[in-house]
Amino acid sequence: MRYTVLLALIFLLGTGTRSEAQVMPKEELIFLTGEWKGDRFPDGRPKIPDDLLQRAKKIGIEEAWTVLKNEGYKNQFEGNWKMVNDSVKVIGRVVTAQYMPSRPDVEMRIKDRGKKDGRKGNTNAWPIEVLTKGDVYVADCFGKIAQGTLIGDNLGNSIFAKTGNGVIFNGAARDLAGLAEIKGFNAFVRDFDPSYLEDVVLMGLNTPVRIGHAIVLPGDLVISEREGVLFIPAHLAEKVVSISEFISVKDKFGHAMLKSGKYSPGQIDSQWTDDIKTAFLQWLQQHPEETQLTRAQLDEFLNKRTW
Repeated sequence: MRYTVLLALIFLLGTGTRSEAQVMPKEELIFLTGEWKGDRFPDGRPKIPDDLLQRAKKIGIEEAWTVLKNEGYKNQFEGNWKMVNDSVKVIGRVVTAQYMPSRPDVEMRIKDRGKKDGRKGNTNAWPIEVLTKGDVYVADCFGKIAQGTLIGDNLGNSIFAKTGNGVIFNGAARDLAGLAEIKGFNAFVRDFDPSYLEDVVLMGLNTPVRIGHAIVLPGDLVISEREGVLFIPAHLAEKVVSISEFISVKDKFGHAMLKSGKYSPGQIDSQWTDDIKTAFLQWLQQHPEETQLTRAQLDEFLNKRTW
């Protein structure tokens, strides 16, 4: 929390270079996400490839969580949400927003600077301006419910038009019926409330935020299921997705073999013999919809097994 407040003060007092509307300087964002070696957006946010986002839609949150835990990342999951549509996953690149309780002098200065920078409307509309296809708007509104409704159905439609995605808010939303009419949209929120947003101001855009028990950085890969959301650091996205894909297809094979009686649970759950490895590769060939592996790739996954 001290770090977030320090960042906010830096934004308010100036950073030596022009910084628009609470946005973290590009150099600082690149520093904090320095493990990422791929492409970036113009603001410095890691740009996870589109094809990896598509693959991420098919992996399970339990498998991904296990991979992260084994890598030493223990503060990436948050549960206890309410949703607009619990059958719709929210998966994509994170854009973060940090909200705080408002105070008149600070809010006045932020809005005046935003107006000079060409920003329009209340500060809760500003993060929506930067969204692109495949992004997920992730906001910390300090768990506020009444007067903590960051979006209604108007902003929900705007977000979905820009991203094709939903949102994750440590706060609330309004207009549940209207949001539910947006086909393909979902929102993970703490609750729904009929009130309008009041006494809240945007203090950070694309800065590190805390969502419950999780730390979230801009450009993280977020995946979700009904039990909650998982924030995957961008530099680990490829590894987490690849291993999760393997765990998923391995489990499908195991279930099929157990149902057929060909192998026992002890054989499936222990180190695989050459016979089982051969059977697995043959099973994969019979299921072209699954991720295909060579024998060398299979051996590599099994030799590095940590789950």
